[in-house]
Amino acid sequence: MIEIILLTAWLLIFILVVYATHILHHCIKKYKSEQDEEKEQLISNLQNWFYTLLVVVALCGVGLLYYILLGTIWESHVLQWLDLVVRWIHITFGIAWIGASFYFVFLENALNRTKDVREELAGNLWAVHGGGFYYLEKYKVAPKKIPKDLHWFKYEAYFTWLSGIGLLTIVYYFNASSVLIDPKVLDIAPLVAISIGVGSLIVGWLIYDLICKKITENKLVFTIAITLLLVFFAWFYSHVFSGRAAFIHFGALIGTLMAANVFFVIIPGQKRMVNAAKNGLLPNPADGKAAMLRSYTNNYFTLPVLFVMISNHFPMTYGHAYQWLVLLGITVGSAGIKHYLNLKEKGELSIWILPVSVVFMFVVAFATAPVKPKYESCREKVSFVEVTSIIRNRCTVCHAKSPTDEVWKVAPKGIQFDNSEQIYNYRNKIYQQTVLSKNMPFNNNQTGITQEERDMINCWINQGAPK
Repeated sequence: MIEIILLTAWLLIFILVVYATHILHHCIKKYKSEQDEEKEQLISNLQNWFYTLLVVVALCGVGLLYYILLGTIWESHVLQWLDLVVRWIHITFGIAWIGASFYFVFLENALNRTKDVREELAGNLWAVHGGGFYYLEKYKVAPKKIPKDLHWFKYEAYFTWLSGIGLLTIVYYFNASSVLIDPKVLDIAPLVAISIGVGSLIVGWLIYDLICKKITENKLVFTIAITLLLVFFAWFYSHVFSGRAAFIHFGALIGTLMAANVFFVIIPGQKRMVNAAKNGLLPNPADGKAAMLRSYTNNYFTLPVLFVMISNHFPMTYGHAYQWLVLLGITVGSAGIKHYLNLKEKGELSIWILPVSVVFMFVVAFATAPVKPKYESCREKVSFVEVTSIIRNRCTVCHAKSPTDEVWKVAPKGIQFDNSEQIYNYRNKIYQQTVLSKNMPFNNNQTGITQEERDMINCWINQGAPK
């Protein structure tokens, strides 16, 4: 009974906050039409606070629901829906943020800076899209009069980061003992592992921010310093967390650097520039310079972050013995490709950046290739019956029509091994997860699959997977 009362109370509060935010939105529209800037700003600030309250109330409601269902048959179902919804939100805002980053860096690179450019402009650009023609201008500092309706690009970054941290919490921190910690890497308590993960994001930002403030004049030194920072954290995570968790935390670190750039540097600097222009003062060019530096570093971070977002689908990367080198190889290679594209947009040509970046990718692909099995019984044929027996004993706890696992009440990704035909059809995935990455079984090998059994599967695959 108490659970129903709590959920009902939460729902009423949620509806009231939504309604209040809706009313404030209409108030802003009203004051815009009346040209009352002070009241408009006051109402806008109140609306932002209500949006924040809306998010907090929603999170509290989700936490309350999870607490009520904890230990019941619906716990796993709620977690999977949370994973789905938050992942969906994360991808949606991520597309908007990265798309805006790509677009504005393209504008910066492609601006016409010489032909018929007015004195106060840094450049202009004609474009055609969707059946319409567009003309864009960039000011060197700011226009003489700031327009009233000025669009700010910030919420894409904020909600991408918030949803990403939410996803990190749902997938890795709620199941820390299963997916965050690998005793073979470092046997630590879940709370310690979570503290290290969160703390590393803060420490990473502080070091990165210091580099951006102190080492910006020399581009080469700046690039080397940022690269060394990423090298350290890639190595560090691989010696603390499981393979998948190490990759995801590396992505979370880069995402935190990007979002913090927006929150602590880019937006505050732009606000100072806008306020100075409104008061008839000359904006500080240093604010624009700092914002441009952070925007450019964010632009180079995008491809590595996108790789990390999809990396958990590819165990040959995070499951490698030297996973941190694999991660760095792809990070450097993808950043190099982005650098080539940026130069191309400027009309500049580099004959070595793209080939070297592609070679990095090929080296990673070659280094992660499977090796021939050393299992002695490979001298003899391993039968499909033997492999089927291993899979049924070790994998059907989760991968079945009706899993018996305490967490997974539905087969992960819908993959089931209830019959031999299903096992044979998924033989390549089995090989990737049990032999190459040794990522399965989950929960630190909860079913106790042995190395000998992994080797038998390896032999069977290398013998052509006879049925």
